Amino acid sequence: MKVKAVMLVGVVVAATAGLWGCSAKTEGNERVRPAVAVEVATVAATDLEQAIEVVGSLAPKFSVEVKSEVTATVVEVAVTEWVTVHKGQLLARLDSREADAAFATAKAHLAQAVAGEQAAVRELERVEKLKAYGLATAQNLDDARTAREAATAATEAARAQVRAAETYLSKTTIVSPMDGVVAYRGVSAGDRVESMGGGPMFKLVDNRVLDLTVTVPSTRSGEVKVGQPLRFTVDAQPGRSFEGQVRFINPAIDPGSRTVSVTAEVRNEDSELRGGQFVKGRIVLGTRQGVLTVPRLALITQDIARGTGELYVTAGTSVERRSVRLGVGINDSLEIVSGVSAGEQVVTRGGFNVRPGDPIMIVTPEGA
Repeated sequence: MKVKAVMLVGVVVAATAGLWGCSAKTEGNERVRPAVAVEVATVAATDLEQAIEVVGSLAPKFSVEVKSEVTATVVEVAVTEWVTVHKGQLLARLDSREADAAFATAKAHLAQAVAGEQAAVRELERVEKLKAYGLATAQNLDDARTAREAATAATEAARAQVRAAETYLSKTTIVSPMDGVVAYRGVSAGDRVESMGGGPMFKLVDNRVLDLTVTVPSTRSGEVKVGQPLRFTVDAQPGRSFEGQVRFINPAIDPGSRTVSVTAEVRNEDSELRGGQFVKGRIVLGTRQGVLTVPRLALITQDIARGTGELYVTAGTSVERRSVRLGVGINDSLEIVSGVSAGEQVVTRGGFNVRPGDPIMIVTPEGA
């Protein structure tokens, strides 16, 4: 029984040695690790666009609420919602019978005043002739001049009344004060409107120019300047990018959020954008040239607080571990301030399976 046991152990040891010899190559008495398949990327120098990430909302730069300046009944509404209108175009008419009567009365009073003025002028001319022949006294002449001046003043007052009545009459015709789109209609024929009271009759917006208001952290507000481009996207237009220009920077910091409000002007001639849309964008501060970048996937460790990291750099048929100083993030890439040079290759995939000195086999990514 003991002999059989010894023979069984020998078989197991021999089998184990055979399996070990199949799993790894050897050179002499040293074991050699198989090559690790890795993907690499070349450290490239590129132009880096410096920017501040922002969010905000769009609003029409020009909008107006149209209210009645007289108290009257609406007799006609000439437009509906969502239609385009031009400056001076008819929106609605109000009952103008009272205004028409006031205008007619004012014109009659003017005619009466003009006739009185003409009579006073003729009387003055007559008295002046009589005075020349000694048939009128100086008092008669003064009285005639005073009467002419009073008649002239009465005429001017009557003309002012006509202008006031005409203005009142014109306010019974509601017209558009600007080019735009009717965003809201709040009246119908038969409604009674009050002089500047209640809600608006119409709301008009001009979407050809929009204001984009965003907030910037106060710590970076000093980098923002009027005229800088603000590039942004909206959810309603996936894949599209739009651009505006910074026009106004609020001089005061919001004490609650510690941010500064910045407004950019956006041209919207094609009406692709609308007021109220939420946007994500970036204020472009400038461009740095020759910035070294690597894919984020290349980092095997990263210390965000210190701005450092580690990655593998190819060295012949193996890799070496390298410490680098990091800059800003650029989408899926990172700026490398120091630690690598342009043209070197860094491991992007397979780095967690390799150790410094291990042989590597560079493979091409699928789909590349």
